[in-house]
Amino acid sequence: MSTLDTPTATLPFEPYRELDSAELTERIQAVRSQMGKELLILGHHYQQDEVIALADLRGDSYQLSKLAAQSRDCRYIVFCGVHFMAETADIVANRPEVLAGRDGWRVPVVLPDLAAGCSMADMAEIEQVENCWDELSEVIDMDRVVPVTYINSAASLKAFCGRHGGIVCTSSNARAVLEWAFERGDRVFFFPDQHLGRNTSMGMGIALEQMPVWDPFADELGGNSEEDIRGSKVILWKGWCSVHQMFRPEHVEMFRRRDPEIRILVHPECPREVFELADEFGSTNKIIQTIQQAPAGSRWAIGTELHLVNRLKQEHPDKEIHFLSPVVCMCATMYRIDLPHLCWSLENLAAGTPVNVIEVDDETAKWARIAIERMLDIG
Repeated sequence: MSTLDTPTATLPFEPYRELDSAELTERIQAVRSQMGKELLILGHHYQQDEVIALADLRGDSYQLSKLAAQSRDCRYIVFCGVHFMAETADIVANRPEVLAGRDGWRVPVVLPDLAAGCSMADMAEIEQVENCWDELSEVIDMDRVVPVTYINSAASLKAFCGRHGGIVCTSSNARAVLEWAFERGDRVFFFPDQHLGRNTSMGMGIALEQMPVWDPFADELGGNSEEDIRGSKVILWKGWCSVHQMFRPEHVEMFRRRDPEIRILVHPECPREVFELADEFGSTNKIIQTIQQAPAGSRWAIGTELHLVNRLKQEHPDKEIHFLSPVVCMCATMYRIDLPHLCWSLENLAAGTPVNVIEVDDETAKWARIAIERMLDIG
């Protein structure tokens, strides 16, 4: 992965900090009008309301990348999300067959603020994963281990899975992906989110003691014994989402005491002890659909990112919706995408001096696409 060097004539960012929201919005709208259908602004569900209001498409990370790739008119993508999402958009929107349909035009993918990363994705670096693979090979037959990476991971990890017969999963298809993996091997190496891996595996009847957690900072075998590794079915990585990790069983119990009829709805990235107490669970899209389809007057406490929960509350005033945690819990890195950064990146794009272009190198993109395509073949 690399970020393209930009000309020295780029518009500096600092003056944008001094502009108010009204002027920033007006200038963003002007660029949208100027560039028309050639520009696609993608907005992840966790974005701030004032940013999501300016997005052409709203969705989760992979859904947005897929929709952008399907657009015949798109020539520029600005992704209001985080770094791994922009990488995925570059991989998907610029795959060879799509490039051919655009006469070779490569769609640049812009991330308005390069500091918008993902704490979960950063918990598994490619060198750590490769070292883990090598250490495991001293204990078990790696030909029978299938690596699975969550979509919330760097392109290099997706490519690692592509090279080693593995696959990518999302929170909505994790079970189907694990079933695919077990048809091809005896064990799954799942990273970087331990909670999604554990919750999905236990739902398939895999026992907790068959899921050792690999700590990349432990001295030997990720903090496990050889017996732990040999007895494993799913080897989990010690990673988590900083947002969903905040939800606790006592938060669920608090809402149950206040209202025994309230429904608890959580994301599968939540810890097991919270997940087990929930009435329903699902991906971001599943959470949205559940609330959309819920009867008027129903009452919900939702364990996922704060901006999304607040938006659902605004969009469904006929339902009573609460954020599951009493502690403010939002995606701080996603929050870095704000109107000043969006306006700055768009005006540079319109001026022909693009900033923060995310481009995955060809070799990494090739293997990452293979892992993603295996997921798509599952249906």
